Amino acid sequence: MHSVGSMTYEAFNRQVMVSLEDICLEIFNDDTSTIKIKNPKIGVKKLVKIIEAALKLSNEKGFHAMSLRELCQESGMSMGGLYAYIESKDDLPRIIHDQGRRILGKVMSENLEDIRDPAQRLEMAIRIHLYLSERMLPWFYFAYMETRFFSTDVKQMSMSNELYTEKIFEKIVEDGCKSGIFAQVEPVFTASIIKAMLQDWYLKHWKYKNRKVSVDDYADFVISWVNGFLIAS
Repeated sequence: MHSVGSMTYEAFNRQVMVSLEDICLEIFNDDTSTIKIKNPKIGVKKLVKIIEAALKLSNEKGFHAMSLRELCQESGMSMGGLYAYIESKDDLPRIIHDQGRRILGKVMSENLEDIRDPAQRLEMAIRIHLYLSERMLPWFYFAYMETRFFSTDVKQMSMSNELYTEKIFEKIVEDGCKSGIFAQVEPVFTASIIKAMLQDWYLKHWKYKNRKVSVDDYADFVISWVNGFLIAS
């Protein structure tokens, strides 16, 4: 594992192997009740096309406005072929939210488990969240922006995912306050503000791109701002 100081987006990309193919392989292995294709090589390849097409169309026109016919055209699949992977359009946000949480939890856990110092742990958590959202930008954008159009159960899943990531930051802040490394702040509110700053990166990516701000630049700024607020003098 890279030390906190050496973790950059380039280092993250070398270290963390997360691709759409990897995600779709997990979906294929987990969603055996819905996916009717048995050959994983074929199944994963087609699933990649479906997810890519769904994210592209959703980011262009909105998930609610996307039809299954358009999804077929964009993915190059027939309607019958599509139904071999999903039973309805509503399956897609469920899959995307479920796998998104798994990936974030797995990558966070693997990179934070050996870091005991709360300040270093918080810095790594911020970097990992930003770098993963940069790697999976359409995925993160979809998961946040399209929530209002989802069914009630998927909305609940979306809210649960947001609270799950906030809880990671909340626990780190709590530990830092208890150890005296951080000032005595309110952990829940602090975690909520940190999460909002991280969301700004992928929700308003165009703004930072126009200003030629890299994800490393943004990570450095957020960490500096958070440390200025948290580190006890």
